[in-house]
This record gives sequence, structure tokens and C-alpha cells, in this order.
Amino acid sequence: MNKRRTLKTAAAGLLTGWFALKSQAQAATPSATASERFPGDPPEHKLVYQLNHADPDYIDHILNSLRAMIVKYDDNVALAVVAFGPGIHALATRPERPVAPGVRERFAGMARDYKVQLIACGNTMTALNWGPDRLIPEAKIEPVGAAALMTFQENGYAYIAW
Repeated sequence: MNKRRTLKTAAAGLLTGWFALKSQAQAATPSATASERFPGDPPEHKLVYQLNHADPDYIDHILNSLRAMIVKYDDNVALAVVAFGPGIHALATRPERPVAPGVRERFAGMARDYKVQLIACGNTMTALNWGPDRLIPEAKIEPVGAAALMTFQENGYAYIAW
């Protein structure tokens, strides 16, 4: 019994040591820095946000998070926002729900300046009787917003919803 327990303890210690060394090696291996990446290289990081509420604080959190990701990763991150349900009003030229001043301009600026993809749900637009003219020009319409979220995830995007 003692030999068996000693062998188990030794094996556990070896595995623990191996995992610790592996973690240290991974931490010591740098990812590509901005100076190692060339313009046009695909970004290492991808993130898609779900925008499905019209609440001004909620929308502001998403905008601030987008900004933080851009500041942290510069051109080494691909960002997308999929708007559906009440959240679609944040991308509307003439929203039917209250939208804080400057929201549309902030989204449009991020799309133009940082290539943030803005996706509007076609089903939501149909339900609201909206045509493409009801969205800021930087927004693209996808037939089903939930399917767009799924496609982004299938293409390696992490998914954020709150």
C-alpha cells in the first residue's frame, strides 16, 4: 500500500511540474507584437457583440468595450456588432426608441475608422417595416441576426452578450 501511494504521489508531482513548466513556456512565448505584424495581416483576436437592448447604459457599455478593445489591440482585433430586437434602434437613422445623442455617430466612426462590422437583423427590420434607408450607411443587413452571430462564432469570433 505504501509503495502504491508513493508512486501515485510521485506521478502527481511530475504531472504538476510538467503543467507548471508548460504554462511558463507558453507565457514566455510572445504572440506577434504590432511591430511583427504587417499591415493587412489577419488579426489574432476576434470578438462579436450582441446588441439587443435599447437601454442607453447598455449601448454605452458596448461602445466603451469596443473602444477598449481597439485601444488594447489596435489593428490586431476584428470586431463586429450584431443588432436585433430593440437594439437595432442604435443603428437607425430615425430610431423609434430613445437613443442617446452621438450613439449612431460613434458606431459609424468605429465602422469607418476601425473596420468594426455593424450587422442589422433583417427579421427585425421586416417586423418594424423598415427598409435599408432606416439604417446608418455603415450597417449591413443580414437576413437573421441570430444566424449572423452563429456564423461569426463558427469563424472563430468570441461572443459577448450582457
